[in-house]
Amino acid sequence: MYRWRRLDDDERRHVLAWRQRMQRPLHSPRHVDSGQRHYLITATCFEHSVHIGYSLERMNAFTEEWLQCLEANSMRVAAWVVLPNHYHALVASNEVVVLLQALGRLHGRTSFEWNGLEQTRGRQVWCNAVETVMKSSDHHAATLNYIHHNPVKHDYVLKWTDWPWSSATEYLSEVGRDEAERLWKLHPIERYGAGWDDPEH
Repeated sequence: MYRWRRLDDDERRHVLAWRQRMQRPLHSPRHVDSGQRHYLITATCFEHSVHIGYSLERMNAFTEEWLQCLEANSMRVAAWVVLPNHYHALVASNEVVVLLQALGRLHGRTSFEWNGLEQTRGRQVWCNAVETVMKSSDHHAATLNYIHHNPVKHDYVLKWTDWPWSSATEYLSEVGRDEAERLWKLHPIERYGAGWDDPEH
């Protein structure tokens, strides 16, 4: 989205014409059920604005509703995190498009509610949720580490377990600190997701 703004009119027309030839949506990623079952699901607030984190009450309420949506529309939620302006989840699903549609409805409901409370009718709150298929067990493990490390990456906390809107505490209780540390070293994330959460990209 941010790169799109740097294109001139001719470059934008060229990109849109290419997307039409490829039979892709003009302004959003194409969602395809790949037959594979594990996905990273990510969505961010428009302009990376802090809409989710407007208040502690909103963070709590959104996290609860979002987790209910994930659990109702996937086979398993392996890891998750909610930050003030975006979220990530690692899920198992046979019908990821159904999950993305449910998240779209959640985005619509929360946009309507939040814009009403803030008297900002018509404001865009969300960008579309997108999915990334896990290509291997290593990719899956690195993704899990990336999700739990996200609040540290964005300087909200110093340790995974200090961030309350995350599955990190449950994960560490399940696998133990020694195993979590071993997996962290085995599946480093130095370049994982480079630029994903950065407004300048």
